[in-house]
Amino acid sequence: MNDLASKLNLMGNASTAEIKMGNVTGVIAKLPKQNQTSMNFGFMSGGNVNILEENDVVMDFSESVYLSEEASKMAVENNGSFAGVLLFPDIPQIDQSRSLFNNEMVGVEMGANIFNLSQTINIQFANVNTTGFNATCVSWDGKNDNGTEANWTTEGCLTIEVNGRISCNCSHLTFFAILMSPTAVGKDGGSNSTGIISSSDLKTLTQITKAGCGMSMFFLGVALFMHFLIRKNKASEAVKILMNLFVALFFLNLCFLVNESIAKLKVSAACVAMAAALHYSMLATFTWFFMQALHLYFNLHQISTDIKYYMCKVCSTGWVVPAVVVVGLLASSKYDLIKVSDNNGTSVSMCWIPDSTVHTGVNIGYYSIVFIFTLTVFIVTVVQIKHFSSKKAKTRDNISTKKRVFSLLGLFCLLGITWGFAFFSYGSLLLPSYYVFTILNSFQGFFLFVYYYFSSRVILDNTKESKSSSRPTENVYTSSAHG
Repeated sequence: MNDLASKLNLMGNASTAEIKMGNVTGVIAKLPKQNQTSMNFGFMSGGNVNILEENDVVMDFSESVYLSEEASKMAVENNGSFAGVLLFPDIPQIDQSRSLFNNEMVGVEMGANIFNLSQTINIQFANVNTTGFNATCVSWDGKNDNGTEANWTTEGCLTIEVNGRISCNCSHLTFFAILMSPTAVGKDGGSNSTGIISSSDLKTLTQITKAGCGMSMFFLGVALFMHFLIRKNKASEAVKILMNLFVALFFLNLCFLVNESIAKLKVSAACVAMAAALHYSMLATFTWFFMQALHLYFNLHQISTDIKYYMCKVCSTGWVVPAVVVVGLLASSKYDLIKVSDNNGTSVSMCWIPDSTVHTGVNIGYYSIVFIFTLTVFIVTVVQIKHFSSKKAKTRDNISTKKRVFSLLGLFCLLGITWGFAFFSYGSLLLPSYYVFTILNSFQGFFLFVYYYFSSRVILDNTKESKSSSRPTENVYTSSAHG
């Protein structure tokens, strides 16, 4: 593909030429310096290629490639002088479970770096039998082209399937193919997608997320207003830690709500900044879950927090550690535009981390550490409360039980354990876990505000009781969130 430009001299005055190199077939066409237009190429089942006119029907070809006028103009502006389309057969199977459709891939080259097209390159494949398979458009990213491992990615390509034909609408040039991977088989014998959800579910989840984030932002803002303008001078260390968590959650919801709008601008620098801001606020939220659990642990075991600059050290950890991770990813250029697709080919754009390996390693790994610690502290707290409740008088047991159940649910959100539902997003649990995860975490700010408000009232009521009725465990449990 890189040597196609050298073939132009062999064409003489011809504007197009057919290419055959072994079993590789294709065509090369010179690009006019002015009045560029779109181009269409069609491959017959035997590999022969035709340049199609406007009235030609692409349904008659096993593969067809449409190059937009925008791509031609961008190529000429960047000193490109040709358009080359080649079909490569007999591509080896990627692994035991995945292969390319018909073991073929299509290569497109225009002698220039073409990317971020608004008028996409369309590659159509006919007679694709998807029974028992997930068919996904992929492109070669070229970053690890060492011949040892196929490096295919869905980034930059949209998959549309209609009546056995699959169209790959891609915003860049490289090698393209359809990746065939088997679907997961359910207990009832039916097949379920392992990673692609339906259009209706994607729309519903998006609406729930936007509603939940908007509501969470409002109530988090109210809580922060109450704290900074009314209760700041009376705040304990626990409340200060909680307010930092509220700030991180507020910006996480804000970044998520504006992310899609920034992505639609298709401004690379803005998208990278947006992805970094979203990632930072998410990691900061995780870190403050950890700090909340750590402070609760200190209180449960009556470990003194009279450390010099205790809050300064806590805040530095909560805000600096996530920044180190994000700066490292920024320096490595790991943020970019991604598309989340449903089974109908509809996609939602957002600024995030395109590399799934980096996303899994950094985010899942980061939260796993937080989750293990916060869950441990949560279990220890439950044991402490249960131990304390067994010593209570039966006449007050019903009231205490209600308070404890409410506090347990609050702590469940307070320590970010609800994010753990992401670990169950596999197989038959994929869709249910998506809904539970989305509802709990989108409305998390609202749940925490309710807990903050009512726990504050409980604390005020407790101050009216005699000191003899207070026990260390109960005070720690209720005040760990709100001082």
